Amino acid sequence: MKILLATVYDYPHPGGLSTHMTTLKAGLEARGHEVDVLSFSDVPKVLQTIKVRGTSFVLNKISKGTGFIWGLKTRKKMLQAMIETKKHRGYDIVNAQDVYATFAAIDAGLPTVSTVHGYTAFEAVSAGSVIENSQEVKYLQEQEIEAFTKTRMVITVDLRIKNYVKKQADVDGFTIRNFINIDDFKPETSQKETLRAKHGIKAGEKVFFVPRRLTKKNGVIYPILALPKVLEKYPDVKLIYAGSGEALDEMKSLVSKNKLDKSVRILGAIPHKQIKEFYALSDVVLVPSIHSSGVEEATSISALEAMGSGIPLIASAVGGLREIVDHGVDGILVEERNIEALSASMIELLDHPEKGEKLAKAARTKIEAQYSHISAAEKYEQIYMQAIEKGLSY
Repeated sequence: MKILLATVYDYPHPGGLSTHMTTLKAGLEARGHEVDVLSFSDVPKVLQTIKVRGTSFVLNKISKGTGFIWGLKTRKKMLQAMIETKKHRGYDIVNAQDVYATFAAIDAGLPTVSTVHGYTAFEAVSAGSVIENSQEVKYLQEQEIEAFTKTRMVITVDLRIKNYVKKQADVDGFTIRNFINIDDFKPETSQKETLRAKHGIKAGEKVFFVPRRLTKKNGVIYPILALPKVLEKYPDVKLIYAGSGEALDEMKSLVSKNKLDKSVRILGAIPHKQIKEFYALSDVVLVPSIHSSGVEEATSISALEAMGSGIPLIASAVGGLREIVDHGVDGILVEERNIEALSASMIELLDHPEKGEKLAKAARTKIEAQYSHISAAEKYEQIYMQAIEKGLSY
């Protein structure tokens, strides 16, 4: 098949959606399909700035949320125009990765299936892009319903989102949990010391790694709040973040307030290849997600990558994390926002490294069996075929 993956957001960009697309593309291509990607990043930079980002900024200053909505609509028009110029490629199916990419592909006249990664309206509230209970939120929810009902097939990345689609639009979706390239993310213990030296980690230092976009729903402030207790027993601990987002200023303020400047490193957005190096050099990975404005973590790609890399994982017991982590068997789950529980679990894995090794080994076995990009691509392929056949029966 000739397949187009499409999004109105940037690609590549820091975050799970972009990683999902890259990994799905690799899996589909490994199964012999031709796969292209179109995104907002394919729009010339000057047009991105003038027609979308600049205008959205001004409109939001006038009335918060209006610029955000306007920006999404404009991105949709731009993506649709690009899809129409690519129609000669003869795509069998477009897999839209968001609501407005769904509209762009359908309006361009191509058969479309949609992967739903989250909750467009609620996530906009959580990120501060629109005001809770506003007309903009209501509009985004209506747009979600329209996209769910117009696309040929809906694929969701966890069961909660599947239930959400059913509740909102009475549409039955297919759940294919997120996945990783198990050849890229695998235990690299032989590289640990080399990579530590490369990235300035001193001998004897213990590293907690948080590979998270710096946004409220990812709970990124909680490892900082938990760290002082850990440092009382292990003063050489380093807490390293990889990601960017609107929570950065709050995090920096907390680091300064708690005098943690020497113990916390915030790398910003870094290339995915470098992310793999930080998994390999870490002692423990933290995924401290929280509920925020109705948004929960989906099947976290960061958690899957940690598990695939053979690194012990501590995650919050929310959303899709509860679906992929078996507490005490292949990872540790803690109550969200519970600073004491988080610090206690961090200390426990430093006290008992053999427990972490056992959890990590079980996690890698699970990833190989259940979360391979090749097996996921096969499931997507089957849904694409059903969607194509559905179109022929219209």
